[in-house]
Amino acid sequence: MKKIISLFLLSSFLIFSNSVFAQKKGFYENVQKKNINKLLDDFNTFAADADFDKYFDCFAEESTFIGTDATEVWNKKEFKDWAKPYFDKKTTWNFKSLKRNIYFSKDGNFAWFDEILDTQMKICRGSGVLEKVGGKWKVKQYVLSVTVPNEVVDEVTKIKTPIEDAMIHKLKITK
Repeated sequence: MKKIISLFLLSSFLIFSNSVFAQKKGFYENVQKKNINKLLDDFNTFAADADFDKYFDCFAEESTFIGTDATEVWNKKEFKDWAKPYFDKKTTWNFKSLKRNIYFSKDGNFAWFDEILDTQMKICRGSGVLEKVGGKWKVKQYVLSVTVPNEVVDEVTKIKTPIEDAMIHKLKITK
C-alpha cells in the first residue's frame, strides 16, 4: 500500500510540476512575443519617422539587412551608410505589419519571425532573426521581400529577365 501511495504522490508531483512548467513557458512566450511585437512595431515607426539612431539601435552590432534587390546584403555599418541619406532627407519607408508570426528557440535566446507588410511597394514580406542581447531583443538579420502574386509572376519574370540574366552570368563566373 505504501508503494501505491508513494507512486501516486510521485506521479501527482510530476504532473503538477509539468503543468506549472508549461504555464511558465506559455507565460514567458507570451511576454516575449509582446516584447518582440513592440520592438518590430517600433522598428517600423522609427523608419517612418526617420529616427536614424533609434532605428539602428534595434539591430544587433553584428547583424545583416537583406533588401529586395539581389545585390542588397549589408552588415549593419554598410546598411547605415546606404540608409543615412534617406534618413537625413526624411525620405524613409513606412511599413505597417498586417500579420506577424513569431517563433522561439528552445533556449529562448533567439526568435524568428515573418510578417506581411503594407508598404509603398504594396504587400511585402519582412522576415528575420532576433537575438536576446543584454536582456533586450535585437534584430540579428532582417530580410525584406517584394511579394509577387502568382497571377502575374510570368509578366514580372519577363520584365526582370534582362537585368537578372546579366547578374546570373556574373555570379556564375565569380562562383
